[in-house]
Amino acid sequence: MVWGTAGLRTHIWNNNLRSVFLLAAFPVLLVALGYALTILMTGFLDPGQSAGSGKAAGEMASLWSSELARLPMIGAWSLGIAAVWFVIAWFFHQSMINAATGARPVTRKDEPELYNLLENLCISRGLTMPKLAVIESGALNAYASGLSESQATVTVTRGLMQRLNKSELEAVLAHELSHIRHKDVRLLVISIIFVGIISFAAEIVFRRIFWLGLRAGGDRRSGGRGGGLVIVIGLAIIAIAYLLAIVIRFSLSRRREYMADAGAVELTRNPDAMISALEKISGNAEVEDSPEEVREMFIENPKTGFMGVFATHPPIEKRIEMLVEHAGGKRRVPTSAIPEI
Repeated sequence: MVWGTAGLRTHIWNNNLRSVFLLAAFPVLLVALGYALTILMTGFLDPGQSAGSGKAAGEMASLWSSELARLPMIGAWSLGIAAVWFVIAWFFHQSMINAATGARPVTRKDEPELYNLLENLCISRGLTMPKLAVIESGALNAYASGLSESQATVTVTRGLMQRLNKSELEAVLAHELSHIRHKDVRLLVISIIFVGIISFAAEIVFRRIFWLGLRAGGDRRSGGRGGGLVIVIGLAIIAIAYLLAIVIRFSLSRRREYMADAGAVELTRNPDAMISALEKISGNAEVEDSPEEVREMFIENPKTGFMGVFATHPPIEKRIEMLVEHAGGKRRVPTSAIPEI
């Protein structure tokens, strides 16, 4: 197959590099947001230092100088917030993801067939057995989560369990195990945490600046211009924050799904089962009320029309073509019968 050992090592190395980058960038962004908010609150909203003052230029220069002295304190607070957030995420991310998707943990006693399929796959390759969870939804979907192999959980929907046969279900479980092996799961969870805090922090900053900006704009002593400038800067901050979130999402290559499909074939030695599973999943993967960030972890995250530009997954048809061409698999149904994504 085209996904050779060298390609897999490169993929894992790139995932590790992206994870380090996200972890390093997170406190830097918090420092930037904290610094911007401090500048705005102590400078633009002070009538004596506003844009309407006759000494605006000198006062603004003094303001920037004084605020630079606060960077160590802002940095300490930002690093502290980042550390607390990641401690919380490390211990409770799975509970938060389960709450977001409605998943519930299951044991061998609860779902013996599902548990045995996953256990046999792990035993055959000497892999750590992840936990299992089920979403009570008729949709056909699945995902893996966890910041480490010891924390990993594989979650499937009830619809997937009911409509896929044993071989197809095994292929999907192997696909999710491959995400864990390839470090895709850790990268995705870190990105969800990172993008979530960017959006949350930016929204708080924007609302605070907007409210204070309106207040300053209505203060005649400020000349009416400081408040408008505050709002413009607030809009710029929120725009940059969301742009960063989009860039992070685009940086998570769709190639991970091709690699996981190949990993499933490697584990099961059954490309036809993976193809058949994808054919059944196609057009039936929508899990209602799941947050967009969490959907990025699903085996399929369908987007149609213009939103396809922002798709986090390659089209299922393309994935099937890769399996047919490079894994020697065969289609279960004609190409024309597969809904377009």
